[in-house]
Amino acid sequence: MLEIEGLSIRFGGLQAVMDFNLTMEPGELLGLIGPNGAGKTTVFNMLTGLYHPNSGRITFRGRSLRGLKPNRITRLGIARTFQNIRLFGNLSVLDNVRVAYHLRSRVGMLASVLRTPGFSRQEREFLGEARRLLGVLGLEGRALELAKNLPYGEQRRVEIARALATGAPLILLDEPAAGMNPQETAELMNTIRRLNTEFEKTILLIEHHMEVVMGVCRRIVVLDYGQTIACGTPEEIRRDRRVIEAYLGEEVA
Repeated sequence: MLEIEGLSIRFGGLQAVMDFNLTMEPGELLGLIGPNGAGKTTVFNMLTGLYHPNSGRITFRGRSLRGLKPNRITRLGIARTFQNIRLFGNLSVLDNVRVAYHLRSRVGMLASVLRTPGFSRQEREFLGEARRLLGVLGLEGRALELAKNLPYGEQRRVEIARALATGAPLILLDEPAAGMNPQETAELMNTIRRLNTEFEKTILLIEHHMEVVMGVCRRIVVLDYGQTIACGTPEEIRRDRRVIEAYLGEEVA
């Protein structure tokens, strides 16, 4: 599904990511971890068109993503959440999710302006699908509340619901457990498993919460100073000396 070869990016004198390589098959649930500043979110930003790499190749379902804008990449099938929540705070939870369905719109601008029967049918369809998705994620009771008024953990779930509403087969989750309490974290782990199994989504996950990464991912890639230092199963990563050194320091290791 996804092939990344030799991906590199530099910001002035800082080499943020260097020669990053990754292959993902459909249905995988893969973790991307590393210390703060290792380049993880930078990789996400290159995958989604927010940053343009200096060199390397990104291929999604056989198509190059180099130079494409974020909206085009989302239409091709890659959706994401953000490290810092980016909901439309003054819109309802329902509208935050419903807006993502318009990537799949089958009517043009003129039909939207004239409110044609086809436009009305599509809007009813999108509304029904958005409500169903909120129900699946346990947010049906929050549908009409403003997104900014929800507790932090529920805002995270709304952001995940919005990514799902795009219909994208590949979902990038950027630190979804950040700021969550233990109960919210446990619920998040169940949600991620459901996305992967019930929704049949391929998932690339950035997370500092090791319980989440080790508990849900089948394969883990580790970055340090923009370079890949390890790749393997959770058990292999847990025992890898280079990973221990990156997180705890060589003397401790």
